[in-house]
Amino acid sequence: MPAPSHPRPVLPLWAALIASVVGGIALDLSFPDVGWWPFALVGVGLSLVGLIGRGLWSSVLVGFVFGATFYFTHIVWITRYLGMIPWFALAGIETVFLAAGSILITLAYRWMPRVLTSLWARLILLPALVAGLWTAREQFMGSWPYTGFPWGRIGMSQSESPLAHLASWVGVSGLTFLMVFFTAAVIEWIRVGRLRDIRTALPAAGLAVVLLAVPAFPTTPAGTLRVGAVQGNGPSGYFDERSRNAVLDAQLEATVPLIGEDVDVLLWPEGGIDSDPLANDTTGSVLDAVSERLDAPLVVNAATTRGDDTFNTSILWVAGEGAVAIHDKRNPVPMGEYVPDRWFYEMLVPDLIGLIQREYTPGTNPPFFDVDGVGVGLAICFDVIYDAVIWEGAADGAEVYMFQTNNADFRDTDENLQQLAFARMRAIETGRSVVNISTVGTSQVIAPDGSTIDALDAGESGHMLTDVPLRTGMTPAVLIGPGVKAVLGWGSVLWLVALGVLLRFRRWNAKTPAPEGTGVELDG
Repeated sequence: MPAPSHPRPVLPLWAALIASVVGGIALDLSFPDVGWWPFALVGVGLSLVGLIGRGLWSSVLVGFVFGATFYFTHIVWITRYLGMIPWFALAGIETVFLAAGSILITLAYRWMPRVLTSLWARLILLPALVAGLWTAREQFMGSWPYTGFPWGRIGMSQSESPLAHLASWVGVSGLTFLMVFFTAAVIEWIRVGRLRDIRTALPAAGLAVVLLAVPAFPTTPAGTLRVGAVQGNGPSGYFDERSRNAVLDAQLEATVPLIGEDVDVLLWPEGGIDSDPLANDTTGSVLDAVSERLDAPLVVNAATTRGDDTFNTSILWVAGEGAVAIHDKRNPVPMGEYVPDRWFYEMLVPDLIGLIQREYTPGTNPPFFDVDGVGVGLAICFDVIYDAVIWEGAADGAEVYMFQTNNADFRDTDENLQQLAFARMRAIETGRSVVNISTVGTSQVIAPDGSTIDALDAGESGHMLTDVPLRTGMTPAVLIGPGVKAVLGWGSVLWLVALGVLLRFRRWNAKTPAPEGTGVELDG
């Protein structure tokens, strides 16, 4: 008997849509501020069972409902900055991409059992393909259009979970893959209906052991760096009313208690300086005085202009020498720090686009400073979500990371804690401490194992003076991260294409008449 064209749906369409709504809510709950990490597995599972056996258009509908429920909830904090239109636009396009990617997962459930019919292919290879396609969808959404928006990656939800340490081996994309692989394997174990045969539980059980028992990859202690990190809590929001140099003054005031302390380096947040110290001699003189009184270099941030271009720039400043190194933000935020294709969007929403005066140029210089012989990796605000920026810093010799951010536009929203969770995942992934400093909080010093060493609450002016552990040695996540993403993500898409080609060939071959006179057809 020929194999069916596709499996029977696990759920009727109406139930699949309900499961998608519940799944989207569960996935959002796995991220801060709630942070119930097991709910990520629940969300993934409910999404997958709704896709099994679906037609292509109904799979788009199921994926659309799941994506809309998740994204419109997960990034509602965007409304605090520019209102409803950017929220609908960003959440809407992410929902469309997630829905389109659901077609690939539906095809995997349809095609794989027809090509590889063994029980073990069903229990292992099918879940692996599904997990790879989910990972590929994340990678696409995290890179396009423009610089993409990799904010909802499954692996990033696990910063407080016992699964997080796996990121040091396979990176955030690899953690996403393993979590979806496990969830899909459990679903297939239940679907095959051989619960009394303990052997059929081995794939899912083995993955559970991997998820829970594998320790973090060990990096090598290399001493400490005494970091003063200052959260000025100044009026640093895009629309905040402020006098000239009000943000700089707030940073200076919060820095005063550090004068006379033993400090190796002083760290200020993104946007902690109101004017360009590379062009404004008065501002440069202020930084000189701070560096001289602390007898330490500064890592600060400001908008800088070189030629016709404006950059979001981290600056290593030394008294008497000025800016000895700079790093410009690699991925300015579309519709926040610049407007791509401004002519087009101004035709659609001219009043809204007119509010966005920033036009930052993407940087090309390394995300790395040498601070008196200590390698410091850098990421400015949302650059923390881009793998390449983090991995490049580690490859250049970072022994610690310093992340500068300005959350003032998102005060009292989940954005602050979500971004902090991403910083925590980067500490675990690289085996490095992270000093995450914000203009308005929450700021933290995070150990290589993800634990909190020091912290400043949101909405308060203050400083941290912390002996931050240094580490050397590269984690596998950094060394093989690009390869992991290529193999698991894009490799899975090629695998699905190969399945489709093979099925088409078999179908064509089965319909091809045998040579004249044989009386039979080729059975392919």
